[in-house]
Amino acid sequence: MDDNKVIRQLIRVNLELEGIEVVTAADGAECLEVVHQVRPDLVTLDVVMPRLDGLRTAARLRTDPRTSHLPLVIVSACTQYEIESGLDVGVDAFLAKPFDPGELVRVVQRLILGPLGRVHEAGDAEPAAGHAGG
Repeated sequence: MDDNKVIRQLIRVNLELEGIEVVTAADGAECLEVVHQVRPDLVTLDVVMPRLDGLRTAARLRTDPRTSHLPLVIVSACTQYEIESGLDVGVDAFLAKPFDPGELVRVVQRLILGPLGRVHEAGDAEPAAGHAGG
């Protein structure tokens, strides 16, 4: 089983245990399709993905009015370049691989619920976290 698939499953299992619905995508291009179908509350992205990498996917999500306020989390090696590039396109949080499952859950819940514990006003989407890449 490839590394990306294993990490997608780890993210899925840890978030589903907290009652968060998870939809996965194999790469950035599929992620963009899934986001427009599902309208999730948050997206996690790996930087290294086939077809469309995580930073370019994040940039596209930020420039589209339908997804410009969607919380974005990079799950990656988190090099200085990745962090700087991610901040430039408006990524909300970074999780370094190998990530701590508890930290993943805390970051996702904080970004979905916001500081006051309420769901962000981003349409009427059901709680979901789409993950693309590894």
